[in-house]
Amino acid sequence: MAKGSIRVGDEVAITATVRRRVTEDRVSVSIPSYNQPHSIVDRTSKVSRGQPIELIGDVVRVDEGKVTVNLGVPVTVDAAAVRLVTAYVPPKRKAPLVDKPT
Repeated sequence: MAKGSIRVGDEVAITATVRRRVTEDRVSVSIPSYNQPHSIVDRTSKVSRGQPIELIGDVVRVDEGKVTVNLGVPVTVDAAAVRLVTAYVPPKRKAPLVDKPT
């Protein structure tokens, strides 16, 4: 794999555009290359129509040119639509797997 490529477990960000406010705590957003309606809970800010908003989630699957991100529900988008936030680092072992005889 090329350096900087997206892998399973990485934390990525998707820049979505606000479509409209559905309720006072829920906003409908348009996610690039995801052709399904999607809404998010947004209680804190007063976003307006057309404003970009960043959605952050973990990668659960990587296919050829497609990435599935967990945003509460799995969302599959083009790999070009995501930006790497934090690369996944597996935990380090502190104890050996097998006890060594003494």
